[in-house]
Amino acid sequence: MHRPFLAFLILPSAVSACVFLTGCTSTSSPPLTTLVKNPAAVPTSIPAPPTTLYAGPPTLAPNESLPTPEALPAEGVVEPEVIIGELIIPSLMLRQTIYRGVSMPTLDKGVGYWPGTALPGHVGNVVIAGHRVSSLKPFRYLDLLKPGDEIRVTTSEGTFIYTIRQTTIVESSDTWIIDQDTAVTLTLFTCHPVGSTKQRLVVFADYARQELL
Repeated sequence: MHRPFLAFLILPSAVSACVFLTGCTSTSSPPLTTLVKNPAAVPTSIPAPPTTLYAGPPTLAPNESLPTPEALPAEGVVEPEVIIGELIIPSLMLRQTIYRGVSMPTLDKGVGYWPGTALPGHVGNVVIAGHRVSSLKPFRYLDLLKPGDEIRVTTSEGTFIYTIRQTTIVESSDTWIIDQDTAVTLTLFTCHPVGSTKQRLVVFADYARQELL
């Protein structure tokens, strides 16, 4: 994306593995006691299945408030380099480091997490921006995503999977895309059309599950 955010940003605002065992029976099979030396050692109960690999949906703790998106730094301010995690979009074969901040210098390094929006895997709306035509252009093919595609975000807390609900085009002034509520969602955005800052291409996704570390 060719310096796409200035007009917009200055505005306020595994699957658990399941093994199906197929039993083979025969009327001529010998009794179990002939297959073991010590019949008393035969287990009398089935061991409990392993703990699920997925956590339930996150919720707000008592007296916890919704995230509040931070104001953007002044133009020219260089934000400190802070890595939030990693963004993976399998259908686009995309893997990008997520940096904290959405200033131009930050987005030149990869994709940027909007400070103050929800953290990945937490209640609220995680907002991530990226270039489409300049620098690494990580979101060049964001328009190819479709409902049902998965987005994976990995942080020190685990890997959070979101499922795309909708892709849409909004105006540059539509800052509501970073709004927060009690849903657990993820928003990706970039410039639109390619090479223009007139509009924004926005992808909305809903929390699906968490892969535990």
